[in-house]
Amino acid sequence: MVRINLSDVFCRFILAGNVLVGALLLLAAYGPVLINPVTHPIWSCISLCFPIFLFMNCCLLVFWMFARIRYVLVSLLLLLFCVPAIRVYVPFNKATPVAELPDDCIKLVSYNSMMMSAGRLNKGKNAILEYLKTTGADIICLQEYGVYTRKNLLSKKMVDKAMRAYPYQKIVRIGGKYSSNKLACFSKYPILSARVIDYPSQYNGSVAMRLKIGKKTMLLINNHLESNKLTGADRSMYSDMLKTPSKENLTKGSRTLLAKLGEASSIRSRQADVLAKEIRNAREDYVVVCGDFNDSPLSYTRRVLASGMNDAFVESGLGMGVSFNQKGFFFRIDHILTSTNIRTYNCKIDRSVGASDHYPISCYLELKK
Repeated sequence: MVRINLSDVFCRFILAGNVLVGALLLLAAYGPVLINPVTHPIWSCISLCFPIFLFMNCCLLVFWMFARIRYVLVSLLLLLFCVPAIRVYVPFNKATPVAELPDDCIKLVSYNSMMMSAGRLNKGKNAILEYLKTTGADIICLQEYGVYTRKNLLSKKMVDKAMRAYPYQKIVRIGGKYSSNKLACFSKYPILSARVIDYPSQYNGSVAMRLKIGKKTMLLINNHLESNKLTGADRSMYSDMLKTPSKENLTKGSRTLLAKLGEASSIRSRQADVLAKEIRNAREDYVVVCGDFNDSPLSYTRRVLASGMNDAFVESGLGMGVSFNQKGFFFRIDHILTSTNIRTYNCKIDRSVGASDHYPISCYLELKK
């Protein structure tokens, strides 16, 4: 192996940087356990930087292999300490061939439809609706659902015709007085009841539904948790920061983005606490929690909701599973969680449809007897 002859002073300087990067990596990995977004909203957002710090640590690991082999242990130990977080953020599971899945598996799809692609039609067809018809799902949960009365936009009649395979449907408006946001569920199983879970939000919310599956019941909670409210200008600013990381861009952009992300994170944490109580108090045989959490796999929100639950993507997914498809925002913010008496198979983010600002997430559920 080629060795690089570097001065001890320079190597110590790099080592100090390695320690700093390592501290930030650990904070990003385990911050959601230590940091409450209500009291520390800005710091709670550090988990979004986990892949950046992980990449930097890996680069330093390679650097030490050529420069000072004895310092490899520093980066290596940091990686070992972060294995649980890496497993959550980037799971690696082998897919099960569809032919080998248990016969009684239920396929679930969750999708933020962006108001059904704003109701747009192309040659009389809506891209979201056409996709939903082909999923073969038994249960479909939609966030930001909408139909329209204006001509040349998606109508209720078109949805009813396309979704005839789903005899049980619930569409519920969420949010405050002026919200038009709706959550929808299309099911092949009877929906016994549906209620909005009570927590404050102007435009977001959660709906708890009880489904009858054979002789047993399932509590299905469809969620669209507090949005980060990033405008087009905010996203352009973020792109500019990536393309031209000048001091002015970074300072101005970071302050704006962190303020919005921190505020939304604080609100979501309180929503997650309410939902966690709902999950703990569930009396149904099975529990499934899905939807647009608007938060990363290492966030306080996902950690609280996944406590005592299985994360379908962690258990049966592959890779980062980026579900928010806006350029530069590489996060998995759509999730499926299940009670421990449900085994999941082949959880995936389907990148074949780009009609919304999200990709759909799906998986197969085996309900244990």
